Amino acid sequence: MRSSPVALLPLGLFLAMFVGSGLYYQNQGVEFAFYQISAPVAIIPAIALAVLLAEGSLTRRLDDFVQGMGHSTIITMVLVYLLAGAFASVTKAIGGVDAAVALGLSVVPEWAVLPGLFIVSAGIATAMGTSMGTIAAVAPIALGVAEAGGLDLPIAMGAVIGGAMFGDNLSIISDTTIAATRTQGCEMRDKFKLNFKLALPAALITVALLAVAGDAESVEVSELTNGFLALPYLLVFGLALAGVNVLVVLFIGILAAGLTGFLLVPDYSFAVLSKDAYAGFTNMQEIMILSMFIGGLGALVQARGGLEYICELVERLVPARRRPAAAGELGIASVVGLTNLATANNTVTIVLTGHVAKNLAQRYGVDPRRSASLMDIFACVVQGFIPYGAQVLLAASIAKLSPLALVGSIYYCAALAVVAVISIAIGRPKH
Repeated sequence: MRSSPVALLPLGLFLAMFVGSGLYYQNQGVEFAFYQISAPVAIIPAIALAVLLAEGSLTRRLDDFVQGMGHSTIITMVLVYLLAGAFASVTKAIGGVDAAVALGLSVVPEWAVLPGLFIVSAGIATAMGTSMGTIAAVAPIALGVAEAGGLDLPIAMGAVIGGAMFGDNLSIISDTTIAATRTQGCEMRDKFKLNFKLALPAALITVALLAVAGDAESVEVSELTNGFLALPYLLVFGLALAGVNVLVVLFIGILAAGLTGFLLVPDYSFAVLSKDAYAGFTNMQEIMILSMFIGGLGALVQARGGLEYICELVERLVPARRRPAAAGELGIASVVGLTNLATANNTVTIVLTGHVAKNLAQRYGVDPRRSASLMDIFACVVQGFIPYGAQVLLAASIAKLSPLALVGSIYYCAALAVVAVISIAIGRPKH
C-alpha cells in the first residue's frame, strides 16, 4: 500500500470543526459552547472529504466506510454503550445511585474519595480487561458522589477514566494486551511485569495528585436511603472483578436493577423498567453515532494510505546514531501515538502498527517484551488525551460534560506519559 499524507486531511478537518467551533463559541461567551455543533454532525464533512479522496469506484469507497463502521471493535463498543446507558438509567430511576453514594460517603474518608474512585476503577479494569466496561460501571457512581460531595466533576470522572486505563493497560485479558503481545511475539506475563514497573509510579503520582485535588464536602447521609438499592452496583463490581465479559456483566446488572426495583420500589413495573432502559439507550445515541462514524473515517484514512504515511514518516525521522535502542523505542512510541490520533481506538492502533513496531524493534535491538509494553502504554496515553476517544466520550455522555473538559483532568495518562518518556531517556527498565 502506498502512503499518502493527503489521506490525513479529513481527520484534520474533523478536529478543526469539532474543536475549532467549540473554541469559537466559547470566545463569544456562548453557554455550552462545545455543544453548539454536535460532533456527529461535525464529522460529516470530514467523511465526505475522505470519500472524495479515496481511490476506486464510489461503491468501493462506500464499502470501505461501511466496513469500518461495522468493525467488530466498533460494534462491541456500541453494545457496551447501549447496555451501559440502560444500566445507568434503570439504577438511577430506582434510587440505586443515591443509595450507592450514601453508602460510599459513609465509609470513605472525605480526603480519599477521589483516590478511591481511581483505585476502584483500576481494580475493576484489571479484572475485567476493559476500560469501557469499567467506566460504564463506575462513572454513574462517580457522578453521584461528585455532586453530593461538591467535588470537581471533571476531576472525578478523570479519576475513573484514569483508573480504567490503568487496569486495561495491565490486564492479561485485555484486548490491547493480547494484540500487543501477539504482534511482538512475547508472553503476556513478561509484558505485564514491564508495564507494571511503569504503571505503578504513574498510579502513585495520580493518587497523590487526587488526594490534594479537593476533599469532598461533609454530606449528611439520609437514614431513609435504602442501602439494598445499591445491590445492582455491588453485583456489577463483583462480576467485573471475577473477570466476567463486560456485556454479560452489564446485562445481568440491568436485570438485577429491575428485580431490585420490583421488590423495593412501590409501583415499579416491567413497563416502567422498559421505559427506563429505553431512555438509557437514547441517552447514548450521540456517542454511538460518533463512534461508528469514526470507525468508518479511520477505515478510509487507512485505505488511502494515511496510516502507512505516519509509519514511514516515523521511521525516517528516528535518529539512531548514539543509542539505537532508545531511538527504536522512541520510534515505536511515535508511530503508535500518531496512529492512535487517526483511529481514536487503542486496540485498532496496536493491530495496525504491530508489524511496523516489530520491524523497528528488530532493527534497533529493542526487546519484544519492551516493544509490546511501549505499544500498549502509548496507545493508552494518547487515548486519554483525545476528546474523540471512546473512553472520554462515554464518561462525558454519562456526566453530561464536554469531552474537552475531561481531557485535561485525566491525571493518570499524563503521569504515565511522563514516566514512559523518562524510561526511554534513561533506558530502564529493559526487561
